[in-house]
Amino acid sequence: MLDEVIQRACADLPLEKTGEHSYVVTLPGTHKLKTNVNLIAGEHTLRVEAFVIRQPDENREEVWAWLLRRNAKLHGVAFTIDTNGDVYLIGRLPALAVTEETVDQLLGSVLTAADESFDTLLELGFSSAIKREWKWRLSRGESTDNLRAFRHLAPDA
Repeated sequence: MLDEVIQRACADLPLEKTGEHSYVVTLPGTHKLKTNVNLIAGEHTLRVEAFVIRQPDENREEVWAWLLRRNAKLHGVAFTIDTNGDVYLIGRLPALAVTEETVDQLLGSVLTAADESFDTLLELGFSSAIKREWKWRLSRGESTDNLRAFRHLAPDA
């Protein structure tokens, strides 16, 4: 039953079956260009998991604090970290509450949280790497288009 609801809810999205009762749906974003969301239909729950960023290189405590504060504003999902320190969004719905509308709302929550948080998380956790990337690209005449959100970290800023 949950499988059918997932398939109907994701009819207009790229959806791949990854197991007997599991799927990956790809959500397009603006800041985080795509977010792959795992949907796992269990006997009693629908579990949602989405990778956001790898473990921050720096300012980990500041990143974790920011995530905890952001959790208070989220609906249906929450930020978490795995044993490596990588950042994910997770959520669970009781099977009885799963409808096409609730799946759509949950996917919307994942997309909003991942996309709106992406630049902030990158800047907090990878500022030094972004600065190095700016210098390297400018020294070689490479494109800096995908660094636009971090213009203030460029050497001439």
